[in-house]
Amino acid sequence: MTANQSYLDGKRILAVDDEADILETIQDILDMAAVEVARDYGTASEKIRTGSYDLAILDIMGVNGLVLLEEAVARGIPTVMLTAHAINPDTLMSSIRKGAISYLPKETLADLDDLLEELLAAHAAGKPPWKLLFDKLGSYFDERFGPDWKAKDKTFWSDFSRNWEVGRGIQERLKHDPHLQDKGV
Repeated sequence: MTANQSYLDGKRILAVDDEADILETIQDILDMAAVEVARDYGTASEKIRTGSYDLAILDIMGVNGLVLLEEAVARGIPTVMLTAHAINPDTLMSSIRKGAISYLPKETLADLDDLLEELLAAHAAGKPPWKLLFDKLGSYFDERFGPDWKAKDKTFWSDFSRNWEVGRGIQERLKHDPHLQDKGV
């Protein structure tokens, strides 16, 4: 990849949100990629089942995003959760457990291309995208959820921090990777 080439160039991306203006914004920001959109669960689920995507960007509320996450992961599609109303520690942890590669607040939408570029570069290099997310947005989560928000689920966060590279979400994605299924991984 050349220095000027983006990880997003030419990628097929599925963006799912029940708000048309959010989908238009995602398409505008990610104009270097081929972005398909869906505004409801049924349409999105059908696209996941029948399409081929390099990335899915899913809202949580209004489109049953956590179920779509499971469907996308089962098809080996790297998935980023992008949400506003469901920004809370429980949906963050659910996203991790279900195999999302990241969880972004819609407040970061203006920087979506840069964030995705870094996350996909880390993912492609075999580095943990979640570590990058918390390095970049950890203060946002602390401010939004409170400074001791991880204390409620100390065991989860302790295990998660210790196992950045072999977290449960990564294992779930690997289970569905067709290149690895016959290798006994």
